[in-house]
Amino acid sequence: MAIATTASSISAAVSCCEVPADDFPKVGGNLGNQNYSSLSEINSSNISRLGAQWQIRLEPESPPLPQQSTAVAVDGVLFVETTQGSVYAVEGASGEIKWRYAPGYGTSLRRGVAVGQRMVFTNAFERRVIALDQESGKPVWETILDEPGISAQMKVAVVYFDGMVYVGTNDGARGVAVALDAKTGAIVWKFYGTPGPGEFGNDTWAGTSWQDGGAAPWMHPAIDPDLGLVYWTFGNPRSAGGNRAGGAVNGANRAGANLFANSIVALEAKTGKRRWHFQSVHHDIWDLDNVMAPVLADLQVDGEQRRVVIYGSKTGLTYILDRVDGKPLLGIEERPVPQAAAQHTWPTQPYPVGDPIIPICADRDASDATRAPPNYGVGCLFTPHTDFPIVKSPGVGGAADWSAQSFSSKTGLLYIGAGLINSAHSVPAGGVGFRPPGEMRSGRLVAKDPNSNTIVWARDLKWSVAHGNGILSTAGDLLFLGMPDGNLLGLSAADGSELWRFQTGAGVHTSPITYRVDGVQYVAVFAGGNGLPYNSPRGDYLWAFRLDGKLPQAEAPEPPPVRQPILGNAVAGELVNNTVLLARTWDSLGNAPGAEESSLSSAMAPQIMRVPVGTTVVFRNPEGNKDPHCASQFFEGLFDIGPLQPGESQGYTFTSAGEFFFNDCTNPQATGLILVE
Repeated sequence: MAIATTASSISAAVSCCEVPADDFPKVGGNLGNQNYSSLSEINSSNISRLGAQWQIRLEPESPPLPQQSTAVAVDGVLFVETTQGSVYAVEGASGEIKWRYAPGYGTSLRRGVAVGQRMVFTNAFERRVIALDQESGKPVWETILDEPGISAQMKVAVVYFDGMVYVGTNDGARGVAVALDAKTGAIVWKFYGTPGPGEFGNDTWAGTSWQDGGAAPWMHPAIDPDLGLVYWTFGNPRSAGGNRAGGAVNGANRAGANLFANSIVALEAKTGKRRWHFQSVHHDIWDLDNVMAPVLADLQVDGEQRRVVIYGSKTGLTYILDRVDGKPLLGIEERPVPQAAAQHTWPTQPYPVGDPIIPICADRDASDATRAPPNYGVGCLFTPHTDFPIVKSPGVGGAADWSAQSFSSKTGLLYIGAGLINSAHSVPAGGVGFRPPGEMRSGRLVAKDPNSNTIVWARDLKWSVAHGNGILSTAGDLLFLGMPDGNLLGLSAADGSELWRFQTGAGVHTSPITYRVDGVQYVAVFAGGNGLPYNSPRGDYLWAFRLDGKLPQAEAPEPPPVRQPILGNAVAGELVNNTVLLARTWDSLGNAPGAEESSLSSAMAPQIMRVPVGTTVVFRNPEGNKDPHCASQFFEGLFDIGPLQPGESQGYTFTSAGEFFFNDCTNPQATGLILVE
């Protein structure tokens, strides 16, 4: 068995950007998170021969749960963890399970283990970090991060480097990046996303808002051994009461720039001391936190070799910085942006030189998924909001969210997966925004030249690929990318054209990897589905592929809808005289409309109605309502009824089959659906 760079050998002598050979030793491939492999046995000329060699189910006794864990390959063995709480070691050539660790601590979304010093490092429920023996899976040590404000779930891939384990926290009152001693599990240092009194950046939070400020480092960092730096990204700020009380979209009680939220921070690997930081969104009120695994690369810029870190992004913008000092490589301009005094909006925001990866304005007449439904306000990146919902692109789910990007040292291109999914922000909506029911959703694969930050080519996709759908590039001139409908795609690295696809049986929201055992190259992926932005089909399938593999494809699951769905059961029109009551909710238990006017997003009674072709549906603003209401159909534009005063009604006859969404001009979030059959 040939063995090249292994995670056990990752140490200070290894470059950030050394390309893995036989192994894929960490999530991200190398310390620079390049997701690139030098293997080329599987290439663009023979990928048609690629077939499945083996498939195993990792949690066959459990109800299916979303899976976000990317596998790693070390010495011919795959190591992968599950949401159910297990860690597996699987022989990479045969699919035979070598060992399983299942402590029963509870379910928790996880994104990948680390391997080093002959140990496997993982997260577990209730803030646990655990080291397992690499050969047997037996526990070596366990550390509980007993830190106020840390969430019970730590859905963050673990990173090992030079005797240290690096792990971040996800949603919680105060984010913290932690470094532990790999031998003992002892905490070596901590760095808080919201600085405390006396620390640099504390004055960027009004009053005591830093105490509940969030700024969680919920994606794994990149590391430059030569510089001795760890590059960590920190999430969006919150407000008092947390993310579910309007915190992420309400800046009213946290005036200031809110460091280190929405920032990349370069920390000394051994001490945690801040060397530099760059904030990509000041005083975020849009949940555009740009938390993704940074990518490191060495580029020739104007004839000079430059060490860069590539960062972003949910804003749709790509920030390319010198990783020595954090200075912009190509230039970043602070531009004035629209203001809302009640939100304490920051007067300027940074715009890097180069191309955005998706449109950064929503549009009522757009031809793609950035098209806004009727009756909402419409805005662009950094348009502020208060009480009335404003549709903006990019939405909460990105442009590029937490999916792994890839830098190919062969093509010199950066490959980015994106989502075109708008959000309608308003403070009363709370949380991190609101995806308008009925809006279109799609995705895009973009190849960028990082030397100029410009798009070389882009390919539109049916599904968003911003939520864990990581990209693998290889020296075989290939890209591998999993889709929410369960297909694993093999694409040309030159232009993104599709060369191969395989149905895995569940949505793929992890990164494909490649490795070699006994001279044979394999591609592997864990397919398990996800909740956001689609409720994509669930599973627990770990697949491995090689040339001339013979295992058949899985049966295709029901794909997610391409439009933001309305959840619930359809009511037969004949049971309600084919009448929809505006601004009333539907009592599903009583099978009747509510008795009072409502401003909820479900305020159509019934919200989903099923009728045959040729039916006239009546839209009525019932007596007892105090406000006028409407029924505006989109995107086909069949009718725009109203405003109707209380007691008024109007009908429309549906002459063809289809799904027809409509909303209310008084409260556009209130959306209904007529299913015509």
